[in-house]
Amino acid sequence: MRFAAVSDIHGNLPALEAVVADIAARGIEDVVNLGDCLSGPLWPVETAEYLIARGWPTIAGNHERQLLTQSITEMGVTDAATATEITDGIRGWMASLPSTFAYAADVMLVHGTPSSDHRYWLHRGQRGAMREASLTEIGDEAIDVALTLCGHTHLPRAVTLPDGRIVANPGSVGLPAYEDDLPSYHVVETGTPHARYLIAERGGAGWNIELCAVGYDFERSARKAEQANRPSWAHALRTGRVMRG
Repeated sequence: MRFAAVSDIHGNLPALEAVVADIAARGIEDVVNLGDCLSGPLWPVETAEYLIARGWPTIAGNHERQLLTQSITEMGVTDAATATEITDGIRGWMASLPSTFAYAADVMLVHGTPSSDHRYWLHRGQRGAMREASLTEIGDEAIDVALTLCGHTHLPRAVTLPDGRIVANPGSVGLPAYEDDLPSYHVVETGTPHARYLIAERGGAGWNIELCAVGYDFERSARKAEQANRPSWAHALRTGRVMRG
């Protein structure tokens, strides 16, 4: 069994198209999507149409939930802008997405952790930066399957627990850096503009994970963010770093 996993596209259609081309070039036909598909100042409607047409197994992330359950006044600026663009048909598609999905008997898809779409799993937010979660911290959230795939942090990482279970995050297709103020202010940075995904392959000895980074026309996406008056997004898309100063 061999498949690719994408996550945290955030409406960045050029990045997604580059990832899909790379997946196809490797001869991989099956793709799963770990959520946070549309929210951002880029191409939310076009990205939704692209994903709906492909029919990949897809779960909802925290941004899908927020777009469906919060009022405009409750939303952050990114979700609020996205909410004004998406159609009722797109909302219906988002509402159909499960929060978790058993992709195979030994593979579970989640967005944040198995119990939450907004908790970090393989990393921890800390003041000013992120750190890698310890094996104990990761194991405390782990469920009884051989492979669990998660997203949300936008940071690629694959971890094998002492008992052999694997938890892996493909990183973000569409947004390589951001800042947040929960649980305290921190920044998330990959340091490059690449689009990220992973390949999972089950062999005789169990699952193998390959973390992949793909170049694409990030200037096109950065210019789109600038047109939406979102310079912080443009900087993140160009550099993989959070804008400072």
